Amino acid sequence: MLPPFVNEPATDFSLPREREDFKAALSLVREQLGRDWPLRIGGKHVTTGATFESRNPAISSEVIGRYASARPEDVDAAVDAATAAFPAWSALPAVERAMVIARAAQILRRRKHEMSAWMVLEVGKTWAEADMDTAEAIDFCEFYAREALRLAEPQPLTPQPFEAVEQRYLPLGVGLVIPPWNFPLAIACGMTTAALVTGNTVVLKPSSDAPGIANALVNVLEEAGVSPGALNLVTGGGGKIGDHAVDHPKVRFISFTGSKDIGIRINERAAKVQPGQRWLKRVVAEMGGKDAIVVDSSADLEAAATAIVASAFGFSGQKCSACSRAIVVGDAYDRVLAMAIEKTKALKMGSPESPDTQVGPVVNEKAHDKIASYFEVGRSEGRVVAGGKGDKSKGWFLEPTIVADVLPESRISCEEIFGPVLAFTKASSFEEAVAFANATEYGLTGAAWSLDRAHLAHARDHFHVGNLYLNRKCTGAMVGGHPFGGFNMSGTDSKAGGRDYLLLFVQAKSMAERLIPPERRVR
Repeated sequence: MLPPFVNEPATDFSLPREREDFKAALSLVREQLGRDWPLRIGGKHVTTGATFESRNPAISSEVIGRYASARPEDVDAAVDAATAAFPAWSALPAVERAMVIARAAQILRRRKHEMSAWMVLEVGKTWAEADMDTAEAIDFCEFYAREALRLAEPQPLTPQPFEAVEQRYLPLGVGLVIPPWNFPLAIACGMTTAALVTGNTVVLKPSSDAPGIANALVNVLEEAGVSPGALNLVTGGGGKIGDHAVDHPKVRFISFTGSKDIGIRINERAAKVQPGQRWLKRVVAEMGGKDAIVVDSSADLEAAATAIVASAFGFSGQKCSACSRAIVVGDAYDRVLAMAIEKTKALKMGSPESPDTQVGPVVNEKAHDKIASYFEVGRSEGRVVAGGKGDKSKGWFLEPTIVADVLPESRISCEEIFGPVLAFTKASSFEEAVAFANATEYGLTGAAWSLDRAHLAHARDHFHVGNLYLNRKCTGAMVGGHPFGGFNMSGTDSKAGGRDYLLLFVQAKSMAERLIPPERRVR
């Protein structure tokens, strides 16, 4: 029914037509800035009497929109609407739900530049980073639609004598989806469509830094045919409504991507059974990383340095998969460091609305100030050899920064910074470099650069991360090809974009019927 899955290609912005189309999309989105946007509950628009603003991180005075600030009673109403919609939505044949999500992919593809333009303006993504985000959202829709059809097929079971055996996958119920601001379309879309396509209903609570993009996504899913109440949007601060939503006894599961601290809090609160709750809540969490790229002297050092810089400073380092540690073996250290410094200083920083910008702002003032504080930490723990300055005069800009000669146990090597700060550490052997890479509470992504097959085998066996890349950068996981999720404090290793992922949103029902001779059956 659906052709085999293939990844959505990146846009070639060297083509004049694509550049003009993207500029037109930016203008289209700009026409919508500054509006008031309501909640979506049970297919209705709901205002609350209070709003909060989303702002352009590159022009901090510019208001993207004003969004309704949800109250606990609005969360209750959204959960009730999702509960009411669940019987009808879950009863739809899997093929019908899959076709809805496949239609969402078609709509996203038609509006690709428009969705990307929202991300340029609301979270400061460059054209290329925004385009990849939208492409990943399309991939999630296409991939999960096909996966839902696969799970709906008869499942392979060991035959039993005189019995007919089968297993079905059933939806869980109402899910609370809490996506991050850094992949505000792709991750929000992936988490939401995974829940919907398996028959669950959703209360979507986006980051307060990216409500406009979530609002645009809900528009797409509603146009694709998601029924009223099956998807509900509540916007507002997590501190005000987050705990209430997680604690709600009718919420069956929480799908979360964000910080370690919030992920731990959700996991702890979800474990407590509330009055009237009839299940143990399931938590799907992806929580962050402190990712490393290891390089030895046999590697293509120029390519390794390019990969380090791209992984560290793409979207200003605001990725859980970003390289925040470069660990280089022996005499390759000075050469790789010198090349990384040269490449970093050549990066063009500026407005993400310019097609030539490679590094834009960080998301907000709080993030700016936290990341900037690590510049001084870096100066006390090593040598700042590139960057090390910030500019808040117009937006939240920070220079891509490299700190050299950092010890593996230092703060800048261990703490997740979530910004454009890269620590360089020297190791005496490849084995020691991998041990340094593992010396963190996280375990999300990592990369090893070497032409020594024994070293690559060692990395395969001992580099303890959920996504390991060999002789390539540690960012840019592709749906279907690189199932994504990490170990330890990086979360529950959910493997988004993989064949196991939808199993997190269903429960298996095994059935066996004793075979009765035809003459004994009741007709």
